[in-house]
Amino acid sequence: MSVIYFDHSATTAMSPEAIQAYVETASAGPSNPSSLHSDGRAAKDRLSRARDVFAELLNCSSSEIVFTGSGTESDNTALFGAAYAQRKRGRTGIVTTAVEHHAVLNACRKLEDEGFTLKVLPVDEYGCVRLEDAKAAIDESTAVVSVMAGNNETGTLQPIAAIGDWARKHKACMHVDAVQAFGYLPFDLQKLPIDLLSLSAHKINGPQGVGLLYIRKGTPFLPRQFGGMQERSRRAGTENVAGISAFARAAEIACGQAQIRREHAESIRSAVLQELTDHIGPERFVVNGHPNDRLPHVLNVSFPGISSESMLMNLDLAGVAASGGSACNSGSLKPSHVLSAMNISPDRISSAVRFSFGLGNTREEAEKMAKIIATISARYA
Repeated sequence: MSVIYFDHSATTAMSPEAIQAYVETASAGPSNPSSLHSDGRAAKDRLSRARDVFAELLNCSSSEIVFTGSGTESDNTALFGAAYAQRKRGRTGIVTTAVEHHAVLNACRKLEDEGFTLKVLPVDEYGCVRLEDAKAAIDESTAVVSVMAGNNETGTLQPIAAIGDWARKHKACMHVDAVQAFGYLPFDLQKLPIDLLSLSAHKINGPQGVGLLYIRKGTPFLPRQFGGMQERSRRAGTENVAGISAFARAAEIACGQAQIRREHAESIRSAVLQELTDHIGPERFVVNGHPNDRLPHVLNVSFPGISSESMLMNLDLAGVAASGGSACNSGSLKPSHVLSAMNISPDRISSAVRFSFGLGNTREEAEKMAKIIATISARYA
């Protein structure tokens, strides 16, 4: 049975080009960029080329790029690194939102345990932060503001530019988790008021275990990982050269084909909604998230009367891979913190399923899944 993979927000398959880049680099021989001999210099050259790729894609300096082991590590490094540096300047406030990925939320709570003052911004029914709430929360005591670009569960976009402008006026560091948005939205870091930006390779058809952190020159920052002097002493540890090379290749493709990716994802998303309307009727499902200000590849749908667990189990048995929310929290029976923060009905929260689209998905798959959902829904009618 062939699987319909509608869970690209959890992870994506490596593209053939990324695999080729990985294999070529891994096959080139010993690769420690810190070594001074010829093999080490060759590895450092490959690392520098990858760094230059991201500098061009993000419109920043290559010296502002730090490679990490994951998006979670990037988020943690940004938050702890900036927060502790800012505390030396008398700033102890942390501002974030109720719908952040747990890599941010749990890091912020840990900072709160360590003496920082945490303010968690509420969101509206679409999962969007109100700018006036952000402005009220950010003041001269604020050390770090962390707001994601696009939500991993609903796709809702946040007003990061406007919030970043306000943070900058108050000399607070602005961190953006762009893990889900990168490759679909452009990030011009010369223009955007962002001091720290987190990315992850496996969301854009690159390898797992590789992330990136942009640190704007002049941003207060103290390293949180100690050892050697790798990454300009900002992140100790031998770099994953093969993984980074594959990440860079995947990023080149994703950003170079961003419009095509957006149009493709949007077409699959629209097809799923149309097919669901045709096969079960518009009254049998509800879309969660902002109708317009959203990522094109994420679709969160509630099927009132059918629990998320039941729908996902039946979809899996029928060969459809989807999710109940963030893959990092899928093992928990707790309701989605994102949907709960939106103050929607308990029935919508408990029946929500996230579909996310990407490379290889087709309209035919959308039609097939809608028919499967119609069959499942009939059992609960």
